[in-house]
Amino acid sequence: MTQRTRTIRNAAIVGVSTALLGITAPVTASATADPAESLTWTACEGGAVDPRQQCATLQVPMDHADPDSPLIDIAVSRIPSENPDARRGALLLIAGGPGGSSLNDPSGKGQKLPQEVQDTHDLIGFAPRGLAPSTSVGCGLEYGDLATSKLRPWPAPDGSVDGNMDTARRTADACARNGGELIRHLSTANEARDIDRIRAALGERKISAWGVSYGTYVGAVYSQLFPHRTDRIVLDSVDNPDPTRVNRAWLAGHEQGVEDTFPHFAAWASKPGNPDRVARRASDVRPMFLRLAARLDHEPIPWPGANPEELNGNVLRQTMLDSFASPSRYPTLAKLMRAARQGTVPPAPAGPPEAMLQNVIGVGSGVLCNDVAWPKPAAVYQKDVTESRAKYPLTAGMPRNAMLCAAWPYPPREAPVRITDRGPSDILLVQNARDVNTPLSGALKMREALGRRAVMVTVDSTGHDAYLANGNACGDRTVSHFLATGERPDADLYCR
Repeated sequence: MTQRTRTIRNAAIVGVSTALLGITAPVTASATADPAESLTWTACEGGAVDPRQQCATLQVPMDHADPDSPLIDIAVSRIPSENPDARRGALLLIAGGPGGSSLNDPSGKGQKLPQEVQDTHDLIGFAPRGLAPSTSVGCGLEYGDLATSKLRPWPAPDGSVDGNMDTARRTADACARNGGELIRHLSTANEARDIDRIRAALGERKISAWGVSYGTYVGAVYSQLFPHRTDRIVLDSVDNPDPTRVNRAWLAGHEQGVEDTFPHFAAWASKPGNPDRVARRASDVRPMFLRLAARLDHEPIPWPGANPEELNGNVLRQTMLDSFASPSRYPTLAKLMRAARQGTVPPAPAGPPEAMLQNVIGVGSGVLCNDVAWPKPAAVYQKDVTESRAKYPLTAGMPRNAMLCAAWPYPPREAPVRITDRGPSDILLVQNARDVNTPLSGALKMREALGRRAVMVTVDSTGHDAYLANGNACGDRTVSHFLATGERPDADLYCR
């Protein structure tokens, strides 16, 4: 890493271009980049990865609109196809988030891919801009603000958003103070431009991709900005691409995602023989959860070692969201409910290292707040939260509340990318019917936006991440066949 790159987060960039505002065409240096630009592959440092995985570093402009912009590092990884006769190209693995990395995915989830897909593609991972070991950012938040139940904007027990607005101002100020110039250049569109630099450095005319969760939005934006650079694109657990709200729509989606998933949890949590059973009838689980959350709102239980060090109603609600991501996590919520009903708590959950958490939050905050402007007045959020609490009591108004973006000091540098049906028909969507984080209702919005470019596979299953994770054999088989052969179903498909 050059000294120039190491100091980028503290650099004072004068005269930042405003040409990005309102653009409709991609601002990318890929077309004018040195055609000899390539990646130097070496052994990967640290971590338990497949010995076949190789790593490299690619330098990209911090500001793709400024030819003189300082350079930042993007860490890239690969496991090459071991069947040269079958090899078609590169399959980029795009992680969720924002703030997720796919750097070790060629060694991890990539190995779940059928052999025919691994034969036809090099598996490529990367750490997005801002995320270590790429040139990194952080907000330097106070420890209490790192709690998941604080990062999600859960209102006060009485529904007030005043505390959320205070948190938004405090955390946004910390990001502006500690994030350097790079945090202002974190966005989905810039990640897509970085991806095109990766494609060019790999020497690929086109690239395939498997994007998951937020990675589906990245994949859709890339397909919009660089339509003729795409080969086979899989969007798995699909975000709502609403260009007027972007991440506000993703947050709001949790209302319906919880409603879709709760009956499945309730059936599991009331099943005879389940050691974590919380009720005799499925119909009793929902009112029991609501009563318990309300009680904990007013009578929290001390929880030494946790963050915060108490089990309150919002911590219980946040545990619900986390547990609904996969049925395999249901026992975590059930055990917490059983303990709380007895006035006790389980051992405090272990969290990631603080430095890693600060980095992930810095990247997530920058992308969420730079992609689209959020309303500033507290009254907007108070009205929305009040309506949400009445209609969706399980989520208590959180999905329509104010995150730190409500106090973000920087306006977006460009308008959000509008996803359209213009471009090649090479996209396959795969979506579980019950997904707390990216509900089917939002995925259908992406399907509508892509029009003739896409075919959608809806899987009658529960959990986030459908393909090779929480889906079913029909969905997995359909996606694998597409990646291996390029053949999709003739029409949208429902996999029972």
